[in-house]
Amino acid sequence: MNQKRGYPMSEAVREAYRRGEEEEGMQPLFLADGNRKPIGRIRSGDFVVFYDIRGEREIELTQAFTQRGFDQFPIRSDLETHWVTMIEYHPDLPVRVAFPPLDRIDNTLSEVISRAGMRQIKIAEAEKAIHISYFLNGKKEEAFPGEERIIIPSPRDVKNYDECPEMSCAEVADQVIQSIKTGREDFICVNLANIDVVGHIENRDAILEAVKTVDSQVGRVVREARAAGLLTILVADHGTVEKWYYPDGKIDTGHTDSPVPFILVPPDDLDGIGLREGDRSLIDVAPTVLDLLGLDIPADMTGESLIVSGLPETKGRRVLLLIMDGWGYNASSDGNLIAAADTKAVDALMNRYPWTQLAASGEAVGLPEGTVGNSESGHLHLGSGRMVPSDRIRIANAIRDGEFQRNPEFLWAIRSARERGSCVRLLGIVSFYSSHGSIEYLYALMKLAKQEGLERVFIHSLLGRRGERPESGAYYVREIEEKAAEMGLGKVVSVIGRYWALDREYNWDRIEKTYNLLVKGEGRAVQNI
Repeated sequence: MNQKRGYPMSEAVREAYRRGEEEEGMQPLFLADGNRKPIGRIRSGDFVVFYDIRGEREIELTQAFTQRGFDQFPIRSDLETHWVTMIEYHPDLPVRVAFPPLDRIDNTLSEVISRAGMRQIKIAEAEKAIHISYFLNGKKEEAFPGEERIIIPSPRDVKNYDECPEMSCAEVADQVIQSIKTGREDFICVNLANIDVVGHIENRDAILEAVKTVDSQVGRVVREARAAGLLTILVADHGTVEKWYYPDGKIDTGHTDSPVPFILVPPDDLDGIGLREGDRSLIDVAPTVLDLLGLDIPADMTGESLIVSGLPETKGRRVLLLIMDGWGYNASSDGNLIAAADTKAVDALMNRYPWTQLAASGEAVGLPEGTVGNSESGHLHLGSGRMVPSDRIRIANAIRDGEFQRNPEFLWAIRSARERGSCVRLLGIVSFYSSHGSIEYLYALMKLAKQEGLERVFIHSLLGRRGERPESGAYYVREIEEKAAEMGLGKVVSVIGRYWALDREYNWDRIEKTYNLLVKGEGRAVQNI
C-alpha cells in the first residue's frame, strides 16, 4: 500500500473507506515492516492497558487474553500478558482495575420490590439483556428474590440490524402479553431495543421501520395491560433518532441530549391522574413506580414520584414499565425520524393520557454537562432513583486533578514494563466522545508513560462512528499519529472496527478475529514508512 509518509495507519483507514468499509465493521489493519511482517504483535510479558469504560462489551476480549482454560477459540497457551482495565468489566476477570467500583447502590427499584415480597419479571431481547438486569439493578449481576428474567434471542443471521429492523420486538411483546395474562408478577419491566440499535446505522428506511415496529408492539402491549387492570408507564432511557442530523446536514448516528417522554396509561377503570412537570429526570421513574405499587420510597432515592393528583388506591394493582430504548422527544419535526415514522399508537396515547418530559442526558444522569445520554446511565438511573456519578466524570476529574498520573495500577504497568525491558500496549476506542471512552484517556496514558521514561508504547485502536461524523476514524488515528510524533513516544500498530472487538452476545468468531490481529498480525498489512 502506498501510504503517506509519517501517517501510515490513518491513510490506510482512508483507503478502507474507498474500498467501501466503514468504521464499525472495518477489517483489521496492522503495521508491517519492509518484509510485510507485523510490527507490534502482543507477546508474552507485555503489559496491556484496556482504557475503555462501560465494560460489558469489553469482557469477552479480555477473557481471551486473561482467563485460564479459555476454550472458545484457539489461543496461544504460552502467551502470558499482564492487564490493567480502566474500570471493572467483571469481578471475576484476573486483571488489575484502575478505577474500581464505588460503593454499592442499595435500595434500587428492584430491591425494594423484592424486599416487599412482590414478584417481578424483566423481559428484553439479548441486545439489551444487561441493561434491564445489571444496570437497572444498580450494577448487580444477581437477580433479587422474586425476580425473573426472560431474554429473547436477538437475530444472529444478519451482519447489521438494518437488514432486520424488526429484530425480536414481536417476540418480546408476545412474552410481555403472556406475563400480563398469567397475572403472577406485580411488576413487569420490558425493553424494546429497536430504535437505539438500528438508529446507530446510517439507513433511514430501516430506522423508520424500527420506530414503526416499536410503536405497533407498544400498541399491542398497552391494550392488553389496560384490559387486565395494569398501570402502564412508557418511558425511554435516552434519545437517538429524533435528532438525526448535525447542524451542517450530515447524519448523526449517535445518541442525543434530548429529553424523553414519560406517559402514564391507567387501566380501563381509572382516570384523573396528574403528573409533575418542569425540571424532572429519569431518577423520578423509580419513585413513581413504587408510589403506584403502594410501597414506601426509600430515603436513598432523591428522585420524586411524578404523581401529583388522582393517585388511585393501587394496592393489588400491577405496574408495567415499558422502556422504548432510544425514543427521544423533539418538538421539531426537522431531522426527526420519530416524527417521520408511523407512530399511531404512541401518538394516540400522548393525546389521551398524561405525559411529561424527563431529562436523560448530561448531569441529570451522572454524565458531564452537555453530553448525550446512553443506555447504561439511562437504565442505571431508571432503577436507582438517584443521581449516580459516572465513571466518565470520575476519570475526567482524575485527569484534571492529577490523580490519574498517580494511579497505582497505571504506574505498576508502566514501571514494570520499563524495569523488565518490556512494553505497554494501549488498547481502546478511538473517539472524542463515546460511551466506551475518550481519546483523552489514551493521551493521558501516553503522557504518563513519557514521564516515567518508558520507551516502548504500542497503540491498538478500535473504531466506531457512533455519534461521530462520517470518516471520523481516519481523523482520530491521524491525530494519534501526530501526537505520538510530537511526544516521540508510541506507534499505532493496529486498527479494527469495534464490531469485531466489542461484543457481548458471545459471537466468539468476532473476538477471534481481533485476537488474531493482536497476537498473530492477521489482517491487511500497512507498510511502516
